[in-house]
Amino acid sequence: MAAQRSSAPSAAPDLPTLGGRRSSYRERVADALRAALIAGELRPGEVYSAPTLAARFGVSATPVREAMLDLAKEGLVDTVPNKGFRVTEVSEKQLDEYTHIRSLIEIPTVVRLATTADPVSLEALRPAAREIVTAAAGGDLIAYVEADIRFHLGLLALAGNSHLVEVVGDLRKRSRLYGLDALVRAGRLEASAREHLELLDALLERDERAVHAVMTRHLGHVRGLWAAP
Repeated sequence: MAAQRSSAPSAAPDLPTLGGRRSSYRERVADALRAALIAGELRPGEVYSAPTLAARFGVSATPVREAMLDLAKEGLVDTVPNKGFRVTEVSEKQLDEYTHIRSLIEIPTVVRLATTADPVSLEALRPAAREIVTAAAGGDLIAYVEADIRFHLGLLALAGNSHLVEVVGDLRKRSRLYGLDALVRAGRLEASAREHLELLDALLERDERAVHAVMTRHLGHVRGLWAAP
């Protein structure tokens, strides 16, 4: 499975850093778990023990247990005494509401960037966009989600509103993209991933109408292509 890492806890794998921020090892473990949760690789209602997750990600059980306690504070998992952690259920209504709020924030913000963002800053996001495509082609859903979040939060950060980035980041953490694995099997995720490059090109061309169209289509996948169980 793409989510699995080396089983040796001492391997210190290259764990994600969602949003591209500097973070502690515990936070990086939490980011990896969040990415697996968002990608639907950790399923709602399932109970996962810290040792099982530690083996899956190639880390020791202690940072996993600490990271899962952090996720419990965020409402993403519940603690199950003597067993581990249960991934919380997210209703279809909640997912629709998260996506609606994101569309209200992200689409107009990114469209404005077509006339305000520095081309150099936009071009600096291209490596992340390419990582998304590479992860999609390789079927690595955790890497896909990590790079996707890093790209989009990095893009929104160019608007200069840190609170906006924080709100969208929280909405993304709470979302679930259960259909990603099916898209990988069908060979369709890579085409969707290339929309990030298309969006960058439209921004660099200062084409507001194209930016609006790509962003609308892209966010539509959250409750369309990417949402199927």
